[in-house]
Amino acid sequence: MKNHLFTLALFLSTTIGFAQESKDIDSTAIFILDKMSAVIGDLESVNFHLSSSNDKTDADLNIIKDYHESNITFSGPDKLHIRLNGTDDDIGFWYDGTNMTYFNYNENNYVTLEAPKTTMSMIDEMHASYNFQFPAADFFYPAFTDDLIEGFDSIKFLGKKTIDKETCYHIMANNKKLNVQIWISSQNDVLPKHFVIIYKDKSNMQYEATFNNWSLNPNIPDAKFNFLAPPNSRLISILKK
Repeated sequence: MKNHLFTLALFLSTTIGFAQESKDIDSTAIFILDKMSAVIGDLESVNFHLSSSNDKTDADLNIIKDYHESNITFSGPDKLHIRLNGTDDDIGFWYDGTNMTYFNYNENNYVTLEAPKTTMSMIDEMHASYNFQFPAADFFYPAFTDDLIEGFDSIKFLGKKTIDKETCYHIMANNKKLNVQIWISSQNDVLPKHFVIIYKDKSNMQYEATFNNWSLNPNIPDAKFNFLAPPNSRLISILKK
């Protein structure tokens, strides 16, 4: 990832090809990951909160942390809304199956772009074309487990651990450049609780995020995903990268 909003899919896309032929893949870890993906894949709609932090360097090459709070809503295969507040950011995304709108609350400007017909293909295209980042979207890819297997040399189950008084399955994936650790709730829903990404090749800088306040299959009106420009806001244009 090049930005302060990290998503695991980008880590995977940059590490595939570094994976070695000899792999150490724990079947228990894969079973848990597959179960988590199956639960997420069966959801018709979901809302959750994500608290995250990421390391970056300042002008003097000191490592400093940025913090973000995101509220994320998926509905069906073609609707997404994200509101993100952070150290320097206050932004929103709206996707209604036809268009994706990015709004910057600090600057009171926005851009609306024609988008593919499904949420995950929209995320792929908007990142590839404009470097937009969609926090935690990676967990919603159907091929999440397969991507981990392809991109990492080892995947291990480290046992049960407690986070915020909740018992979780602890899974770690490693390759030459990354150490990824995921904590998945051991409750019936088997949903992700926490994850950490450590950049081995960048002084062990980290991205860390915690999931909270899961609401499964809520009834969400379509209007939530339709952007309405605030008064005096400016429509801007952006170039593809």
